[in-house]
Amino acid sequence: MAELSEALLSVLPSIRVPKAGDRVHKDECAFSFDTPESDGGLYICMNTFLGFGKQYVEKHYQKTGQRVYLHLKRTRKLKEEDTNSSAGDPPRKKPTRLAIGVEGGFDITEEKFEYDEDVKIVIFPEHLDIPRDGLEGLPDMVRDRIASAVEAILTADSASRKQEVQAWDGEVRRVSKHAFSLHQLQNDVRIPPCGWKCSKCDMRENLWLNMTDGAILCGRRYFDGSGGNNHAVEHYRETGYPLAVKLGTITPDGADVYSYDEDDMVLDPNLAEHLAHFGIDMLKMQKTDKTMTELEIDMNQRIGEWELIQESGVQLKPLYGPGYTGIRNLGNSCYLNSVMQVLFSIPDFQRKYVDKLEKIFQSAPSDPTQDFSTQVAKLGHGLLSGEYSKPASADGEQQPDQKGMQNGIAPRMFKSLIGKGHPEFSTNRQQDAQEFFLHFINMVERNCRSSENPNEVFRFLVEEKLKCLATEKVKYTQRVDYIMQLPVPMDAALNKDELLEYEEKKRQAEEEKQPLPELVRAKVPFSSCLEAYGAPEQVDDFWSTALQAKSVALKTTRFASFPDYLVIQIKKFTFGLDWVPKKLDVSIEMPEELDISALQGTGLQDGEEEMPDIAPPLVTPDEPKGSLGFYGNEDDDSFCSPHFSSPTSPVLDESVIIQLVEMGFPMDACRKAVYYTGNSGVEAAMNWVMSHMDDPDFANPLVLPGSSGPGSTIACPDPPSEDSVATIVSMGFSRDQAMKALRATVRGMGDVRVKGYSQEQAFPSSQSFPFQNNSLERAVDWIFSHIDDLDAEAAMDISEGRSVAESISESVPVGPKVRDGPGKYQLFAFISHMGTSTMCGHYVCHIKKDGRWVIYNDQKVCASEKPPKDLGYIYFYQRIPS
Repeated sequence: MAELSEALLSVLPSIRVPKAGDRVHKDECAFSFDTPESDGGLYICMNTFLGFGKQYVEKHYQKTGQRVYLHLKRTRKLKEEDTNSSAGDPPRKKPTRLAIGVEGGFDITEEKFEYDEDVKIVIFPEHLDIPRDGLEGLPDMVRDRIASAVEAILTADSASRKQEVQAWDGEVRRVSKHAFSLHQLQNDVRIPPCGWKCSKCDMRENLWLNMTDGAILCGRRYFDGSGGNNHAVEHYRETGYPLAVKLGTITPDGADVYSYDEDDMVLDPNLAEHLAHFGIDMLKMQKTDKTMTELEIDMNQRIGEWELIQESGVQLKPLYGPGYTGIRNLGNSCYLNSVMQVLFSIPDFQRKYVDKLEKIFQSAPSDPTQDFSTQVAKLGHGLLSGEYSKPASADGEQQPDQKGMQNGIAPRMFKSLIGKGHPEFSTNRQQDAQEFFLHFINMVERNCRSSENPNEVFRFLVEEKLKCLATEKVKYTQRVDYIMQLPVPMDAALNKDELLEYEEKKRQAEEEKQPLPELVRAKVPFSSCLEAYGAPEQVDDFWSTALQAKSVALKTTRFASFPDYLVIQIKKFTFGLDWVPKKLDVSIEMPEELDISALQGTGLQDGEEEMPDIAPPLVTPDEPKGSLGFYGNEDDDSFCSPHFSSPTSPVLDESVIIQLVEMGFPMDACRKAVYYTGNSGVEAAMNWVMSHMDDPDFANPLVLPGSSGPGSTIACPDPPSEDSVATIVSMGFSRDQAMKALRATVRGMGDVRVKGYSQEQAFPSSQSFPFQNNSLERAVDWIFSHIDDLDAEAAMDISEGRSVAESISESVPVGPKVRDGPGKYQLFAFISHMGTSTMCGHYVCHIKKDGRWVIYNDQKVCASEKPPKDLGYIYFYQRIPS
């Protein structure tokens, strides 16, 4: 006991009790996917509250000197069956939204397990183990301090749990406006506990109780003919009684309530009282029918697309081992799972992050959970090592419906970090896989400015030719891109007659309330999609420098370079006239081998005359002064407002400038690009940059026409607020670092407007747009992402006596590096989407490995029998070696 007391006294000053703002990582290792359920358990540093698996805790001690850790070890076991329970399983808690793995959604694991937990304190380097109940006999002060810390760690919400709570997904049902004022008729109607039947037909399922008059009527008919006969909704149209509850879904936890007036599923806080009016005791009711959410899931799964993409009708062989690791769904995170499975099947990403794992981990900052490279390397190692590719079971045997399910990995830290500060990826809502792919590419760009960049495998140059129809003169520009967006010309479908016949049968079935005919999907040739991509596109209101006026031009798009990996997005998603996103139900037979050499750019041809490179005016003749398109308004008094512009200080779109700077181009070059393209957007500015990269004055400050020198340059925006600077300085950074971060992430001020549309119409919330980001949050994110560069620059400035501006200018690369080669490719992976829009449904991916196709469906990894190559959304082609 004396030895134990001495050891604990020596580490007592380093033991902390977690406070409200501390993140307690007690369910996942910072460097691996070890958890308290892993063989070695999890060690939680009692000073920093970081978690470490058995193989990393010793390294953390050696690096930091932290000696005392709380060790958690959980053993999962099957719950004992309750032999005294009544026949049949009790009803599960009712799902309230169409989601996977989130609160209120569908749980992908059965609640069949319970846990034995072992807790002890471990002191390094002696590896002295002290059981939680082994503190008796110690001095009161020591025992109380340690016991308080242990209890606080065990009871604190884990960092991942806090993130889940914060990741509101916007799909929770709202309280009905009728809930507190519902009028119920005094008609003495009493509803029996079972044996219900529609009062207008013979249906005995999908029945709804109107909570005003107690009428029991059947629900709506679904698109496939199932469901009801629409008697409940017809009753609402006749009476106006708004609320109905679905019989068979009533449990002590709630029920499905629909508001016809609000046309949505709603919550009724007074549901028990409203049901009691008709003699229904909510506490005694049991679930006997499917909820609307369950029916929606079933409906989606009955659509052929779901069956085909998931290969549900085929018995698939499970695969395990390195490269065949599943990823758990963290709440509609299948978009992330599919993209990362494909990326870590590419050697360049493996070399960058997995092969350099030890080096990345050794140089990780004090909080590795917030380091991009560490978390990406951790994810890559988890997928490729095979350590977590094991069958998901408690006793070594799987149920038939779990065939192929793995323990897999749960990338909570990665998802939290990659989505930090993002208005969409920080939530638990379903997202567009293509948008996430580009978001991740952007994050890699930001974190690989001065090192090997795996994005080079995707990067290519696009050549755009603009031909002024009035003068026949041309303009060639180039821009960088990472993805080829392929249009779908529906008028090129090969089965037009079948589609017309299907639409007619569908219309008749809906009118006659009959089952819908079997789905007919449009079959569009891939060659037609390529032709649509390469076809000239008419550009109205084109500013022709040859005319110094607006004209009509033809734009032709070609490849100026061919990447190692060609990413093709099939543009299945579009917006209808009502701004509602919709999906084109189309089948495109994608080729195994692809040759796009015919789309290679040619540059300026003999006989073609280039337009003069003259900057258009910032305000075109037919635009009223003070309306500058994407930003500002006439009443705006911010720096974007035209009231503050002058002939010598024109207003530039700072958002475009910052986007170009984040791509690695010098600030002054970016300002010139925006000026000389007349504030016409990032694409035009990028074209200017690519066309002028070799100019000797490319990175020199902008000198306005007619000015005598560099003194007459573009005015910068107002300096960052002192409150924001003080907030960042309080985190331990210098004032110069804070100012640099805030300037690097500054965004347009005031409202963002596109003429003729509201902000919501112009930039739907489902799409990423830079103006939505909070400048302070982005600045903190930026400074953590660039901390190594900032420290290195500061050290170099001190040693060489240079200014910060000089060091920044010299450290920025001249432009992005692209690879080039033959335009012949072979299909190696594709991501498929199931559902009606990118904001709902499910993603899976197929990857060709070791000569066979493999399907990755979250935690299921199996050999594919019938890869649905015609129904994909994003395709990944690999260059065929010449």
